[in-house]
Amino acid sequence: MCGLEDFAEILQANQPLAPFTCFKVGGPAEALVQPRNRDELAAVVRRCAEKRTPLRVLGSGCNILVRDEGVRGVVLRLSEPAFTTITIEGSRARAGCGAGLSALISQATRHNLAGLETLVGIPGTVGGALRCNAGDRSGEIGQYVYSVEVLDDRGGVQVRGRDELRFADHWSNLDEAVLLAADFELERDSPDAIVKRLRKSWIHRKASQPLSFEAAVRVFKNPRGQSAAVLIDQAGLAKTRVGGAEVSERNASYIVAHAGACARDILRLIELIRSQVRERFGAELELSIAVW
Repeated sequence: MCGLEDFAEILQANQPLAPFTCFKVGGPAEALVQPRNRDELAAVVRRCAEKRTPLRVLGSGCNILVRDEGVRGVVLRLSEPAFTTITIEGSRARAGCGAGLSALISQATRHNLAGLETLVGIPGTVGGALRCNAGDRSGEIGQYVYSVEVLDDRGGVQVRGRDELRFADHWSNLDEAVLLAADFELERDSPDAIVKRLRKSWIHRKASQPLSFEAAVRVFKNPRGQSAAVLIDQAGLAKTRVGGAEVSERNASYIVAHAGACARDILRLIELIRSQVRERFGAELELSIAVW
């Protein structure tokens, strides 16, 4: 790509994105960039801002749908150790935003630090979890955040403290292009108590998710005071299929992409579901995924 010649060592042109997403569908990135350190990351971000090149960050790919045509511009993957390291000091945990949420929960649990264990079973990276304030009634990640390091479009590092951050139901005001690292303030507890809560959350969450071998993603948010899955079921859409995309039998707010599915199948199924629920109940189903 024009303007990115300096980053040949960390750039792959026309790189398929499907293997990096939970749906396993979608076209290629015009440029997939995997920086090895913060300096390289900052340089890429600055160059994209200068050239007005679209820039996106790809985490674990569990809350995105890549269109079949692919993605223009640069897609960043923060998978190197500079962005995935987790450290514990006292009651505070620090995690790179490219680290898996499960890895952070595991480290905190090993150090007898409580709070994050109720998030077990939620897929994704720390950065993705922060952006959408991952969690449910048993607890949300936002309540434990002390500060977040972000990168502005000039490649400068900014620290956003707790008083600047806002978290709500599946939402945060972390709208910077790149999240670098976060500090979490946790509380000490007995190992038995932490593990008991962890197991309870794991059983509850897995009972309401599609089977682990399925290429499935939760697509719809729950409308206020209602359940998206119940509305979809009551609209008679359980197991509805368009091409290779099907409403999950275990939880209707999930869509399963079967072998041979394409992004267009999923988008057509999403539109069918939303229109039927709107027509039957007057409810608008909001997407919990981003469509690239």
